[in-house]
Amino acid sequence: MRTVPDPVINILVVDDHAVFAQSLAAALNGSPDMHVVGVAHSGAEAKAAVDALQPDVTLLDYQLPDVVGGELIRVITAANPSMQVIVLTASVDERTIVSAMTAGCVGYVTKDQGLDDVLAAVRAVRSGQAVMPTHLLAHMLPGRASTPTVSLTPREAQTLQLLAAGSSNDGIAEALYVSRNTVRNHVQNLLQKLGAHSRLEAVAIARAAGLVDDAPRSGAVTNHV
Repeated sequence: MRTVPDPVINILVVDDHAVFAQSLAAALNGSPDMHVVGVAHSGAEAKAAVDALQPDVTLLDYQLPDVVGGELIRVITAANPSMQVIVLTASVDERTIVSAMTAGCVGYVTKDQGLDDVLAAVRAVRSGQAVMPTHLLAHMLPGRASTPTVSLTPREAQTLQLLAAGSSNDGIAEALYVSRNTVRNHVQNLLQKLGAHSRLEAVAIARAAGLVDDAPRSGAVTNHV
C-alpha cells in the first residue's frame, strides 16, 4: 500500500478516455505530494466523486459525453467550494476557454503539454494561483466589444499586477506587506470592477484593457497567470 505523506494534494481525475485517465492518475501518484483519490469517466461519476471524496483539486476534461463542461464546473465547485478545478483538454477554442473561466475553473492546461506542466499547475492552483499557458492568452476574450473603464486604487493596481505575474495570495500579501484578508478584499474588488467571475478572467480582461505590464518579472512563472 502506498504511504501518503501529509500534507498532500488530493486529486480527482475526470476523463472519459479510461486509458488516459488511469495513466495520468498513475503519473500523479508518482509525485510524493499528490494522491489521486478517484477517477471518473463522466459528469455523473464526477459529481458523485466530488461529493464522496472531497478532493482538493479536480483535473477535468471539458469534453464529456453526458454534460457540458461549464455546467459541470459550476455544479462541482458549488458542492465543494474549497476545491480548485483545472481544465485539462485538447481544445484551445476561445469559447471553451472563456466558458471554463466564467464557470469557475482556475487553471487551463492542454493535453499536448508535458506531465511537468500538469504537476506545476496542480501545485500552483492549490497555492492560490491561476494557471494559463501564455500561448492561450491570445484566445482569451478576443471578442469583447470594448475593454472596461475602471478606477483602481493604487493597492488594487499593485494587486492586479501581481496576479498577472502569477503570485498567490500569500505572495501578494508578502510583497505588499498586508494581511491575506486584505489581499482577498482587493481581489474581490478587482473581480467586481472588471466584471470578472474568476482570477483568470480578471487577468485576461486586464491584459486586453492594457491595465497590466506584460514584462516578465524575476521569479515569475511565465506560462502561468
